[in-house]
Amino acid sequence: MKAASIRWNGTETAALESAAGFVPIRTVNERLGGAWSLTAEEWLQRGEWDRLRDWYQQGGADRLAELPAIPIEEADLAPLVRRPRKIIGVGMNYREKLEELRGNREGADPVLFAKPDTSLVGPGGPIRLPKQSSRVTAEAELAVVIGAACKDADEAEAERAIAGYAASLDMTAADILADNPRYMYRAKSFDTFCSLGSQLVTPDEAPAPEELFVETWLNGTVAHRNSVSKMLYPPSYIVSFVSRVMTLLPGDVILTGTPGSVPISRGDTVECRIVGLRSLSHPVL
Repeated sequence: MKAASIRWNGTETAALESAAGFVPIRTVNERLGGAWSLTAEEWLQRGEWDRLRDWYQQGGADRLAELPAIPIEEADLAPLVRRPRKIIGVGMNYREKLEELRGNREGADPVLFAKPDTSLVGPGGPIRLPKQSSRVTAEAELAVVIGAACKDADEAEAERAIAGYAASLDMTAADILADNPRYMYRAKSFDTFCSLGSQLVTPDEAPAPEELFVETWLNGTVAHRNSVSKMLYPPSYIVSFVSRVMTLLPGDVILTGTPGSVPISRGDTVECRIVGLRSLSHPVL
C-alpha cells in the first residue's frame, strides 16, 4: 500500500494511491462507508495503519480503483507527518560515507543524532540557508516511519514495527559541525533542515534492499548513489538499536543515513531519489 499527505480543498489530508492517482481518505469514507481518520499522522498514532493496510490487501485496492482520484502531477503534496514525537538520524551508515568523513570504525555502534520537528519541510518547499552558516550540505536518505510502539525490540519485532518508508533529505551546517563535533545538534536543527516526502510505502511494496537505491541529486545530476544493501546497519537493526535507547512511538521518523552529501547554495535544486518511491525535490533559498 502507498499513501500520501496532500493539500486538498484548503486542508492537509491523507490519501491512498491508486493507478489513477491520489484518492483522498475523505472520499474513501464518503463513497465506501469508512470511518478512517483524515491524516496519516492520525492513522499511525491511533493504530489505524495496520487495519487500513489489511483492508487494502483484502479487496480495498480494487474498490479504491473505482473512486475518483487526483492525478499525481496535479497533487499538491505535503509532509507525511507534521509533529512526530521524535526525528532520529543515523550518521555514517554507508561504507563510502564512513570513508568520506573518516568516521567510526566498522563494527562500532550506530551514530545517533536528533532533529526538531520545526526543521521539517515538505515536498517542493524551499530549503532556507541560515545566515549563521556559510557551508550547508544536503544528504538524501531513506526514512523509516514507525507504526507501532517499540521498546527493547529484537530485529524481527523491529521489522514488524515499521509502518513504511519515505524519501527524506537531511541538511547540515557543515562549517558549524566542523568547528566542533559537539555542535552537531545545532548544525542539524535549523528550520527547513529536514525534508520529508509525502509518500509512505509499506515494506511489502518497497523493492528488495539490493534493488533499493538512494540517490542525492544536485541541479539535475546525480552526485551520490548507493544501495540500501550496502548499509552498515540495515533498517530493522537501526530500529532495534534505537528502541533499546528510547521507546519508539507511532509516527516517529528515523533517517537511516546517506550515500553522500552535496554542498548547496542559493539557486540550487536538491533532490532525493529512491527506487520505488516518488522523488523529493527542493529549491534552495
